Amino acid sequence: MKKIVLFLAFGLLMIGNTVVAQTTTKFGYIDSRELLRAMPEITKADADLQTYAKAFQDQLQTMSKEYEKKVQDYQAQEKTMSEAVKEVKQKEIVDLQNRIESTNQSATEKVEKKREELYKPILEKADKAIKDVAKEKGFDYVFDASSGGLLHVRETDNLLPMVKTKLGIK
Repeated sequence: MKKIVLFLAFGLLMIGNTVVAQTTTKFGYIDSRELLRAMPEITKADADLQTYAKAFQDQLQTMSKEYEKKVQDYQAQEKTMSEAVKEVKQKEIVDLQNRIESTNQSATEKVEKKREELYKPILEKADKAIKDVAKEKGFDYVFDASSGGLLHVRETDNLLPMVKTKLGIK
């Protein structure tokens, strides 16, 4: 009888260990900023983006110098100008200021679009590598240490379809 109880206890212990081993979730983490800094493609993308942005900066700097000169000239000659000339000069200054603002906004949008264009393939490459390694090494979840975000999850743990079903959402 003692042997049977011992055998059952040993068997239950082995089954318990097997169940625990099968239900153990494997977590991992990575610092994505460090990964990206280590990728040589980032250095080239950074340089390309700086070159692209510098052209806009140079253009805006030239326009700003022109604006400053027009304002200084206007202030220096304002007392000797007729009202009609003052209006024309003021309009020139305002128009130039508006062009500077418009150019600055356009440049910002274009630089941001270029940034996305340059970095998207690099980010996709890094994301694919993270997911591939996670799958190869059996990680269920991979967290980003630099932002705390979740980079990889085991799809079977996604509760969204079940919650949508419970809520009657298709």
